[in-house]
Amino acid sequence: MENYTYNSPTLQLEGLNVSKDSTYPLFLFLFFSYLFIIVANVGITFIVFIEKTLHQPMYLLYWNLSVNDILGNSAIVPRLLIDMWQPASERIITYYECVIQAFTTHMFNTTSHTVLMIMAFDRYVAICNPLRYAVIMTNKMLIKLTVSAWGVAFILVGILLGLTIRLNRCRTLMRSIYCNNAALFKLSCESVFINNVYGLTFTVVLFTGSIGSMVLTYTKITVICLTSNNKSLNSKALKTCSTHLVLYLILLLSGMTVITLHRFPQLSEGRKMISLLSHIITGILNPIIYGMQSKEIRRFLSKLFDSKKVLPSF
Repeated sequence: MENYTYNSPTLQLEGLNVSKDSTYPLFLFLFFSYLFIIVANVGITFIVFIEKTLHQPMYLLYWNLSVNDILGNSAIVPRLLIDMWQPASERIITYYECVIQAFTTHMFNTTSHTVLMIMAFDRYVAICNPLRYAVIMTNKMLIKLTVSAWGVAFILVGILLGLTIRLNRCRTLMRSIYCNNAALFKLSCESVFINNVYGLTFTVVLFTGSIGSMVLTYTKITVICLTSNNKSLNSKALKTCSTHLVLYLILLLSGMTVITLHRFPQLSEGRKMISLLSHIITGILNPIIYGMQSKEIRRFLSKLFDSKKVLPSF
C-alpha cells in the first residue's frame, strides 16, 4: 500500500537516472552549456544597454530573449548540477522553492513564445511597411509589446500555478528533474480535472496564438517578397526571417514533444532529457543567431577588441 504524507513542507525530486559513467560527461556538458548561456546572454544585454546605436526596436526585442534565457536556465540548471551528485533520497526541495521554480520555468517557456510573436510583428512591419516602420515601432509601441509579452505570460502562468497551489498534497516524490505544474498537481489525491482542463486550454491558446501569428506574418512577408523585384529586400527578409523561423520551430516542436510524452509514463526519461535540452538549446542558439548575426553587435565587439589591442606609447 502506498504511504501518504499530507501537505509535507519538503518534496523529493526524482532527478535524472544516469549511469556513473555518464554522470561526468553530462555534468560537464550542462556546466559549460550553462556557462556559455550566461556569459553570452549577459554580454548581449550589457552591449544593448550601453551602446546607444543599438537602442532600436529589433535589438531591444533581442534583449527580452536574452533576459528570458538567463532567468529560465538559472532556475533549472544550477540546481540540477548539484542534484546529479546527490543520492536520490537527498534530492530535497521545499514546497515553496518548488512553486517558484515551476513558475519561473513556465514563464520561460510561455515568454519564449510571446516574445517571438512580437519579434515576428517587428519583422513584418520592417519588411512590409519599411517607410512607416519608424512611425509604427515607436518607443511607446515597443513598451506596449514588451509589457504584453511578459504580462500575458505572467497572467496565464499565475492562474496555472494558482489552481495547483489550492490542492492538498498527499505525495512527496516528484516524477521530474525539476519542478513544473504537471509534476506538482500529480502530488495531490484530490480531483485535478480543473487543472487538466485549464492546462489544455492554456496550451491550445498559447500554441494557436503563436502558430497563427507566425503563419499570418510570414504569409504576408512571403507575398511581399514574391511580388517585389527588390533583391536587397528579399535578401534581408530571407536572412532575418529564416533564423527567426528556425528557432521558433525548435521551440514549438520541443514543447509539443514534451507535452505528448507526458501521456506516456514509460517514456519519462526521454521526456526529462527533451525538456532539459529545450532550455539548453534555445539558450545557446538565441545569442549565437540573434547576437552574432547582427552587424551592429559584431561591429561593437570588433571596436571593443581592437581598442584593447592598441597599447599606449611612451
